[in-house]
Amino acid sequence: MPGKAAEGRGRPAAGKPESQTALVRRARRINRELAEVYPYAHPELDFENPFQLLVATVLSAQTTDLRVNQTTPTLFAKYTTPEDLAAANPEEVEEILRPCGFFRAKTKSVTGLSKGLVEEFGGEVPGRLEDLVKLPGVGRKTAFVVLGNAFGRPGITVDTHFQRLVRRWRWTAETDPDKIEAAVGALFPKSDWTDLSHHVIWHGRRICHARKPACGACPIAPLCPAYGEGETDPEKARKLLKYEKGGFPGQRLNPPQAYLDAGGRPAPPLGGVSGT
Repeated sequence: MPGKAAEGRGRPAAGKPESQTALVRRARRINRELAEVYPYAHPELDFENPFQLLVATVLSAQTTDLRVNQTTPTLFAKYTTPEDLAAANPEEVEEILRPCGFFRAKTKSVTGLSKGLVEEFGGEVPGRLEDLVKLPGVGRKTAFVVLGNAFGRPGITVDTHFQRLVRRWRWTAETDPDKIEAAVGALFPKSDWTDLSHHVIWHGRRICHARKPACGACPIAPLCPAYGEGETDPEKARKLLKYEKGGFPGQRLNPPQAYLDAGGRPAPPLGGVSGT
């Protein structure tokens, strides 16, 4: 399945150090390849405004975006503004959020951040990192999701997929999210950061899985130092592909048209059969 990546120099030689220049070139080449594979990459959380994206991102901790998307329609229909959610009965919010797991803690976070928005920012989601991270339940990862996708301000989203892949690709050996963010950010122009995050996360969800990566169906295999950690047989690897790559629904109930045009399908509502 490898395409352009198979041409010219690929993965670094085993046991040999890679120069910083070579690393930058390889990293940027991987990102270009992934941009061709996922030209429609986007946040997989459904949202209509910065407030909804902020809440949905907080809810996505330790669960799937699909589960969040199946839950938030009920939440946002009942609580349309930060003022509504700040004044909500916690028990009623907990019942709605139960499918997302850790629903008591998440209720505390989303009602708390809503109160913070009302009291500190006039009910509006701030567009600055230093303001967002002051809100309950909002760390740098969540803040960069909001800044990049609601305000168009570049940021790197270091989630579990991102951490796993950049270490597999030997972009960095760091394990601390802030240090990973700094190390990877130094390899790319700032303007690339948000789309880079989407490309890496999408690849981690669809092909480069944690337990059994589909190496034999990976378009950037020739550039990957970890090639061979997963299934290398092309036919067996194709069976491991997820979401639109495997012919199954994605994680959004309301995905953008470009995703649908590429063969993706909307996720089912809560209680539906996903096929994944």
